[in-house]
Amino acid sequence: MLVVESEVEGEKMVSRHILDQTRRNADDLAAIKSRLDRHDQRFDGLDRKVDGLERKVDGLERKVGDLTKSMPKIVAEVMHEVLDERDRRR
Repeated sequence: MLVVESEVEGEKMVSRHILDQTRRNADDLAAIKSRLDRHDQRFDGLDRKVDGLERKVDGLERKVGDLTKSMPKIVAEVMHEVLDERDRRR
């Protein structure tokens, strides 16, 4: 009977240890998940900022491209006005 009681008590100790470890692991996993969720939120915010920056850069590229195409005409018009004004002064 002592052997059986000893084995039962030993199994109880093992069961308690496993239960304790399971609780600790669950707490650790919950803490890790919480941190991961915060990092996910920060990453999502960063992703939105990068998307906004990409849109701004795309818009800027279009404006610079338009200006590059328009520049010869703008310079020609200004030069035409300057030369006309010079000729009128003579």
